[in-house]
Amino acid sequence: MSLLQGKNALVFGVANERSIAWGVCKALHDNGANVGISYAGDVLKKRAEPLGQSINSQFIEACDVTKDEDIARIAEKAHSVYGQIDILVHAVAFANREELSGPYYNTSRAGFHTAMDISVYSFTALAGAFAPYLPEWGSLMTMTYYGSQKAVPSYNVMGVAKAALESSVRYLARDFGPRKIRVNAISAGPIRTLAAAGVSGFKGLYSKFAEAAPLRENVTIEDVGNAALFFASDHSKRITGEVMYVDSGFNTVGIADSNGEEGPAAA
Repeated sequence: MSLLQGKNALVFGVANERSIAWGVCKALHDNGANVGISYAGDVLKKRAEPLGQSINSQFIEACDVTKDEDIARIAEKAHSVYGQIDILVHAVAFANREELSGPYYNTSRAGFHTAMDISVYSFTALAGAFAPYLPEWGSLMTMTYYGSQKAVPSYNVMGVAKAALESSVRYLARDFGPRKIRVNAISAGPIRTLAAAGVSGFKGLYSKFAEAAPLRENVTIEDVGNAALFFASDHSKRITGEVMYVDSGFNTVGIADSNGEEGPAAA
């Protein structure tokens, strides 16, 4: 039997075939889950719908996560289609392009609110809206980035938002724990997604990442999908409130090697 046979999953944040959310959708679908997808609006509809159809999704819906009524509507509709939602994946993040370059202190009040609302509060709001439909041993997860822990050039307000998101994971894990529902986060290394394209200097950051990470490899959406599969499955049954790094070990390095050493030779 497949790892997620009979499980219902809902993935928020599908933008195109290069998005992290899509990597998660594929991993869950390939392991037996019924996967519903949600995208941000009409602009992304023409990309999201064919992706959903390719995995025979019964639920392909737009959701504006800045609107409580939209979140309530999609929760009720997902419940009418699937009944219970075993797995809820939040892969939603946004900051205005002008906030993702230059000094962090130039962040506008409105830009700060936008980043926090869409990238952080939306996970809390979705968790609350879907709470009645989450079964025992259900799994909620979100996507974060190492910029929550260390200052990364141009990541700015998004790093602050990711720090708040990781804190939200711990509070939600505490809330849902008595119901045996897990809440976790995946911290992926830089991936060439639509969202990443908005970060000034991302191309240089991406190219340097593999040089600095212990495994000397960049991360793919498939890598993140496999981590999400672990959190969605019973294999992670007693893990909650955690952030799992999928970054080739980048977060473990204090100072990157600059001499191109390849490490000890195999025996």
